[in-house]
Amino acid sequence: MVLESLSNSLKETFRKISGASYISPELIKETVKDIQRALLKSDVNVKLALSLSKKVEQRSLEEKPPQGMPPQDFILKIIYEELLSILGEESKLKLQNQTIMLVGLYGQGKTTHAGKLSRFFIRKGLSCGLIACDVHRPAAFEQLQQIAKQTGAKFFGIPGEKNPVKIYRASVPEMKEIAVKIVDTSGRDSLDEELLKELAYLKKEVNPDEILLVIDATIGQQAGIQARALQDTVGITGVIITKMDGTGKGGGALSAVAETGAPVYLIGTGEHIEDMEIFNPKKFLQRLLGMGDIEAIMEIAQETDITEEKAEETLSKMMSGKFNLKDMYEIWEKFSKPSILKRLFESLPLAKIPGAAKTGELDLDQAENRLSKYRVMLDSMTYYELENPDEINAKRIKRVARGSGSTEADVRHMLKEFKSMKENVKMMKGNRGFRKMLKAQMKSGSAFNLDEE
Repeated sequence: MVLESLSNSLKETFRKISGASYISPELIKETVKDIQRALLKSDVNVKLALSLSKKVEQRSLEEKPPQGMPPQDFILKIIYEELLSILGEESKLKLQNQTIMLVGLYGQGKTTHAGKLSRFFIRKGLSCGLIACDVHRPAAFEQLQQIAKQTGAKFFGIPGEKNPVKIYRASVPEMKEIAVKIVDTSGRDSLDEELLKELAYLKKEVNPDEILLVIDATIGQQAGIQARALQDTVGITGVIITKMDGTGKGGGALSAVAETGAPVYLIGTGEHIEDMEIFNPKKFLQRLLGMGDIEAIMEIAQETDITEEKAEETLSKMMSGKFNLKDMYEIWEKFSKPSILKRLFESLPLAKIPGAAKTGELDLDQAENRLSKYRVMLDSMTYYELENPDEINAKRIKRVARGSGSTEADVRHMLKEFKSMKENVKMMKGNRGFRKMLKAQMKSGSAFNLDEE
């Protein structure tokens, strides 16, 4: 994940402050140095990193916590607020008739995200058109044309034409009835006068409602300089950050955002056309710091179709001891959708994830593999065995193991986990607070810890 190194470093800083018995000036200075190192290691611009850490130090030494707030929590609040200032205020693209012009360097993902953007608007009920004004990159015309077919957007381009202004003029009557028009422009390996002049001429012709900078999350220290040059030339109104699912440092993209002063509208989270989401600075920072994201958890719960009634029904079965492997299978099946488990754990508060307080990370691949493995075992069982797990003897275990390609030890371990969970729930039967918490966790999936042995 992009910014993983920064995330782990900041989580460690938060744990250090939370665990401190006394907030001394020395601890504050040490914390500021930790933050500086974390930001610089993640390619955040030096000037920006020093400015942020200086503000944290100044506020921490001079401001007093409100009455009743522990000093530890107040320092964490200051760090959170200053980090949030880098990301800017939440802002969303308007769902209305408009023309959007995409700008950026070569290879940053403009054409791909023109398609993702068109899918976004089409799913919101607006017609969308893609205009091919990238006249320099080989096959840019063909790529955008193919993407338009994939998303259902209208496409316009002139093969072989090298003047983007002529292309846009010709597109106007063709796109007259289209609500949202997205103009894909040329990029370069580096910003030069030719590119900037071309963009300036095209902007004057298009007169767009939005000018979005598309920037790769893995870009380095030069990101801020390049973003500023584009800002001075065409006036950036918003940002799309791509490749947020990668392994890059990511600080360069954050520096570029701070340099332009424009809000981040959307982030690309994968290779598929649907892999783009609305950017929410507060939620993004909360996940980065391991603070959890309750809204995201509820969105995931809705995706899994576990309703309030279903959660109550399942919980009642668990409390009465009637919960069986068939019920367990239904829940595991919901969470076998691609990336569901990963998104769930990224949204949970760090303190609720077993082992995360020590390592700052989870072996989610292992958790998903175990989930998949368990489902294959359950698929190899008879209906009677699913309804009556206590009747599964050594002979049945041997057959299930052979049918699922597992070992007998694997099957026994799954049954052991299932029985252990049932016993733990029954022990808490009279605790109303526990019942309420468990039902909420069941809706989010976090009641089933698949990440620890």
